[in-house]
Amino acid sequence: MPSKPLPPITIDAVYAAPGYLFRRMQQIAVSIFMEECKAFDLTPVQYAALVAIHTHPGIDATRLSAVIAFDRSTLGSVIERLEAKAYIERKPAPEDKRIKLLYLTKSGAAILREIIPAVERAQARMLEPLKPADRKALMGLLAQLVDLNNEASRVPLRAEDALEHLGKGG
Repeated sequence: MPSKPLPPITIDAVYAAPGYLFRRMQQIAVSIFMEECKAFDLTPVQYAALVAIHTHPGIDATRLSAVIAFDRSTLGSVIERLEAKAYIERKPAPEDKRIKLLYLTKSGAAILREIIPAVERAQARMLEPLKPADRKALMGLLAQLVDLNNEASRVPLRAEDALEHLGKGG
């Protein structure tokens, strides 16, 4: 049985590939976030970490990693930067002093309240070029793709498991 000939190698094929388009949209999303939030000097991951710590005070870094689906080894530098900005503080866990629990400081809670309108503007700008029905369809399909491909991630989202262990609801 003769093998099927390979399609020609073209840059257009790269531009049309889902992985390329997802990567480009990630670049665009980060760029828009950074532009809208420049006054706050926070990255999208730092913002997500602040929200998770606000929502789950006393979370440890391992569980924070699971809640925001971010690589544990890289998260250490995110935590250090947030601590250096005095937005979070680490306190030893009562049952095991080696484990550090994370809490928002007053400054961290204030910056989180202040940044929300800028984050909302960024999110809206990302979808703005689409018609409202297309925005809804895209968000539904993206959520479905992320959910169905969660296990393929280097850092699968494990929020429920992490929060269950914390003894706190989602």
